[in-house]
Amino acid sequence: MISRPQPGEYRSEFENYMKLIGERDVLSVLKDQTQQAFWHKIPNEKEHFRYAEGKWTVKEVFGHVLDCERIMAYRALSLARGEKQPLPGFDEDAYVAHAHFSERTLDSLAMEMHFVRASTIMLFASLREEDLLRKGVVNGKEISVRALAYVIAGHELHHIRILSERYLNQQWQMIGSN
Repeated sequence: MISRPQPGEYRSEFENYMKLIGERDVLSVLKDQTQQAFWHKIPNEKEHFRYAEGKWTVKEVFGHVLDCERIMAYRALSLARGEKQPLPGFDEDAYVAHAHFSERTLDSLAMEMHFVRASTIMLFASLREEDLLRKGVVNGKEISVRALAYVIAGHELHHIRILSERYLNQQWQMIGSN
């Protein structure tokens, strides 16, 4: 179990992600997200849909979540291993623009998500308490390793909510809530 990070362990912009996780164990949330397989439930006819001009397509949102998980997991690995150098931010729009997600199938993105998530879970499950509490500077702000686990899970929940409500016209239900 990874204990919930305190507000000083992450950027204030991540507070919404923390709220989406609530008091649940973040490793359980990460596993529940995999088992719920939201990404496999997206109808193929929606894959190129965008709810407004200039917004990402369903596939681009999916790819963005994948990219962010990889980046946040790399950051967690770096900080857990004692990296002292500040880690850079990234331009999410540039990443999506250069990723060619529209050329991929939803199934290939979902399969990739399965493997990326398995790797993320294994990384966080392998860390000791002192590793999880370690902090470093990312994008100019201090963050803890355990906060990055919550950011990964909360970021996906954030985008599942947006996809459910704005792209699929469905009422959003939080994964793993009762």
